[in-house]
Amino acid sequence: MTAATIDRPRATPTHLSPRLTAATARRVLRQLAHDHRTIAMLLVLPSLLLGLLYLLWKDVPTLPGQPGIFDRVGLTMLGILPFVVMFLVTSIAMLRERTSGTLERLLTTPLARLDLLLGYGLAFGLAAALQAGVTVTVATTVYDLEVAGSVWLVVLIAVVDAVLGVALGLLASAFARTEFQAVQFMPVIVLPQFFLCGLLIPVDQMAGWLQTISNLLPLTYAVEALQEVGRSAEATGTMWLDVAVVAGAALVALALAAATLRRRTA
Repeated sequence: MTAATIDRPRATPTHLSPRLTAATARRVLRQLAHDHRTIAMLLVLPSLLLGLLYLLWKDVPTLPGQPGIFDRVGLTMLGILPFVVMFLVTSIAMLRERTSGTLERLLTTPLARLDLLLGYGLAFGLAAALQAGVTVTVATTVYDLEVAGSVWLVVLIAVVDAVLGVALGLLASAFARTEFQAVQFMPVIVLPQFFLCGLLIPVDQMAGWLQTISNLLPLTYAVEALQEVGRSAEATGTMWLDVAVVAGAALVALALAAATLRRRTA
């Protein structure tokens, strides 16, 4: 064996291993379990912010037969808040893996990039499911949020939306060099979607070119899915199509993150 052979860097595996993906997910969940501040942000912060909206709008009068402002906007926020929180937490968590050298060590093992990112997605997806369950439970019990459709559909949409936040957070972390830069991606990726998702003004009332942009943003479909649940007692075809679009966008973001992930921060 020559010296050149010994010094040649080991290629990062490209095949997917369910065992390594599950091991990565377990490691991330153990880290989350010891990070009490992150747990508080994931589980408590969305409910507190939703409570602030409830206090803001609970005494605002509405027309007879019309849903209250909180019932309309609060339902939509059940999808937006998990998306924002999971984007922020995931992008910073992955960046710490790079800056600490953990990612570089992991990628010298048989762990593929896709194993790593799917493991992160699985771990934070489980955290998102718990987050959505807590937030929806608090909204429908403590804040008396009324939903025409099934509460479980609201939870499902909130989870899918949170997973989208995880995927976009992983993608954003690939381009950031510091935690401050990771936070800076939030107004670039999150705020345009918030402005154009249909919460502030219905999409069909926007200028034509803004409607085109809105239709390209996955958060628009999450908001539409929640609005469908809010006004229909049965799951509609539009709702399922919207959920599929959001889930597809999350998978695309994960694939792009795997393609652009670097071992270390230069």
